[in-house]
Amino acid sequence: MVTRIDNVGIAVRDIEAALAFFTDLGLEVLGRATVSGEWADTAVGLDGNHAKIAMLEAPGGGRVELFEYLHPDAIEIEPTQPNQIGMHRVAFAVDDLDEALAIAARHGCHPLRGVATYDDAYRLCYVRGPDGIIVMLAQELNR
Repeated sequence: MVTRIDNVGIAVRDIEAALAFFTDLGLEVLGRATVSGEWADTAVGLDGNHAKIAMLEAPGGGRVELFEYLHPDAIEIEPTQPNQIGMHRVAFAVDDLDEALAIAARHGCHPLRGVATYDDAYRLCYVRGPDGIIVMLAQELNR
């Protein structure tokens, strides 16, 4: 039935800050818009839905859609924890983990703990991204 994953949607407090973070990591902005109206209310399930959106694509495929809600007001919650039930994280393969972590740090985004090496196959790290989003960065070793 499913033919592919189309995108991962992430609600953010500040779409410009989130765009800067993700584009600095290498994602490309495919388009931006402001959406509202009956179709948006129906699709999302929120009356009066009005949001700024941006669609980004990672090299090699995979898309992330960012939403900054103008109405109704965004609901602030505590940042997601790695063991919390629900939407967990977005993961990106990177060619240089140290460079990706330096880019993240320039945006005030830092590892939850540190860099790990898994089975001499990957160096990986969970980063607390914009608005507390968990972003996994993984560099394949021996590639």
